[in-house]
Amino acid sequence: MLAKVLSGALIGIDAYPVEVEVDIAQGLPQFATVGLAEGAVKESKDRVKSAIKNSGYDFPVRRITINLAPADIKKDGTAFDLPMAIGILAATGVIKNHRPRGYAFMGELSLDGLIKPVRGALPVAVAARQWGAEALILPAENAREGAIADELPVYGVSDLGQLVDFLNGEQSLVPCSVDRKELFGQGARHDFDFAEVRGQEHVKRALEVAASGGHNLLMVGPPGSGKTMLARRLPTILPTLSFAEALVTTKIHSIVGLLPRQDALVCTRPFRHPHHTISDAGLIGGGTVPKPGEVSLAHHGVLFLDELPEFKKNVLEMLRQPLEDAQVTISRAASTLTYPSDFMLVAAMNPCPCGYLGDALHECSCTPPMTRRYRNRLSGPLLDRIDLHIQVPRVRHQELAATIDGESSSAIRSRVEQARHRQQERFAGSATVCNAAMSPGQLRRFCALDDSGQKLMETVTDRLGLSARTYTRILKVARTIADLAGEEQIRQEHLAEAIQYRSLDRKSS
Repeated sequence: MLAKVLSGALIGIDAYPVEVEVDIAQGLPQFATVGLAEGAVKESKDRVKSAIKNSGYDFPVRRITINLAPADIKKDGTAFDLPMAIGILAATGVIKNHRPRGYAFMGELSLDGLIKPVRGALPVAVAARQWGAEALILPAENAREGAIADELPVYGVSDLGQLVDFLNGEQSLVPCSVDRKELFGQGARHDFDFAEVRGQEHVKRALEVAASGGHNLLMVGPPGSGKTMLARRLPTILPTLSFAEALVTTKIHSIVGLLPRQDALVCTRPFRHPHHTISDAGLIGGGTVPKPGEVSLAHHGVLFLDELPEFKKNVLEMLRQPLEDAQVTISRAASTLTYPSDFMLVAAMNPCPCGYLGDALHECSCTPPMTRRYRNRLSGPLLDRIDLHIQVPRVRHQELAATIDGESSSAIRSRVEQARHRQQERFAGSATVCNAAMSPGQLRRFCALDDSGQKLMETVTDRLGLSARTYTRILKVARTIADLAGEEQIRQEHLAEAIQYRSLDRKSS
């Protein structure tokens, strides 16, 4: 007796079809799983056996062979429990018709037959129609997530018995439906607002410039000056996520298992804040079974690294590729996976080990060599990839005691969106979406300087010993400042503002 059931597995952030072939033959009782099944898949036999028995069905005491095709790709996870059980029940005649062939199945089984949620439901829902599936069967808790794709009917089931009755036509189920526009509107809310920030007007301006051009930013200031508070509010002034961006971001969170069950869609730009003890695999991605890291979880959002010099040097240096390429490639002997990582890097650090260098209220206890060693933890190539270096001084009492709210995030975001709109028109027809991602050709075309601008850049380059990468970063930031001002030509004042955002640049000795 042979049965075939369609399921899916993940490779990167995309899904590929897996055909679960179940063969039940005469012979000594045995349950064998082939097709490069990893640990969790091999353990499925015990869960499937108990779930079938505890749901009131007879488990065949025969030789059972299950093949997961294609057999040359490793399979991991618990999502094959449900298609295995359906295949066994179809092969033994419990499921009396051929309807399982028109469905794709995913789900983890508990020992009592309940169907538990799994990771990666959204990528499978997006791709299942291309595999020839007519509908998708998911755990009830994953149904809204699968319905977001709006590619084919998605049925949510809670236990094995309910699913068998549905496949036999003894019970009807209603496909899960989600109003994507309503869900997108309800979820696009923020808990923070720039109106709550007192003082730091020049830092707010720098954050507005960074958000307008998609630039990376580093804040330097003493403890308690508001660096983390400002960083947490940066997503509130970034342009609203488009549905296409939200779908890709949701797929990444889905395959990692971080998508809240009540939220079927990530509607706001992610804000990831890893601790400085994070490993390179945790930040960039990887592991025995490669998974996305923090740089991919921050895709289309903000990656905030607080206490930047405290991160391991090798971890920080691994940021270079995702910052340049907006993607991460993880190579293994069996496969190579690529995860998107188009994020804004926002970092914060103290000016010295004790944190009080230049603070008028606290005396710094660090010697010059200590301060140099502290700052030398950040390599020149990494600092070159950060467009804006901002000094964040301590907030004065009169600013903290002010009763008038600052400018709201919505007001700032409107200016940011206008600047982004100008960039979209400028780069129409190309893959570039913001000034920070301009190619060398676009830089020459859209960042041409007049004579006064050329003289200013020549003077600054000679005095600060700027690298070629830093030079282009300044031009890109100046282009963004001009966009915020509604100017087509980069003027000297735009360049001057962009230059003063490079506070950590010093001429090498």
